[in-house]
Amino acid sequence: MLGGEQEKGLRWPAFAESRGRVAGGALAESLPRLHSLRVLSWDRGAEVAIPPPAMRAVLAAARRRGGVVVVDLPRRVDRTVAEALAQVDVGLLLVPAELRAVAAARRVADGVRAELGDVRVVACGPPGPGSGGRPTAQEVARLVGLPLAGELPWEAGLSEDLARGRVPGGRARGPLARFCTGFWTRVRAAGPDAAAAVGADRGAASELGGAAE
Repeated sequence: MLGGEQEKGLRWPAFAESRGRVAGGALAESLPRLHSLRVLSWDRGAEVAIPPPAMRAVLAAARRRGGVVVVDLPRRVDRTVAEALAQVDVGLLLVPAELRAVAAARRVADGVRAELGDVRVVACGPPGPGSGGRPTAQEVARLVGLPLAGELPWEAGLSEDLARGRVPGGRARGPLARFCTGFWTRVRAAGPDAAAAVGADRGAASELGGAAE
């Protein structure tokens, strides 16, 4: 999504055997730099399992370097995801505002709360005009059983932007940019130890993001 497929730098498979202490500075310098971010992503090769010790070593190195570390995690909480959740401070569960997604998110939330105490809901508006009887953001949070971090309306044109190589959230007045700006403003106002994460999935279920600072 950030247009970094051709950028030089290491990807997750290169860290699959990492153990112990990884130097934070060396980690950052080894990763692709995209739009002022250092990004650790996957490549197009065969899928490689990342063991919990590797996840622990890489995230600990990123945290020691300072700043905000954002982790995009899948719905299923296995041992590696549990290791990541153990290192983040705040998790955001993105839930489309429709009943099947809310039901799926409730199951995800039950697994995540076993590993992370501070998990919040971001209610994502589906495409199309009107509510159509769909639950409100407050109802989504209540049904999932988590506090509400905010609402992310559907952003028309986002798919077209991605196809043209434009960065998600690049429209300063778009819903994604406005949500992120407002959320990070509240996080910074809460104090230097507060942190959070933003990820996105507008499918039928939900996705989890986490962050550490």
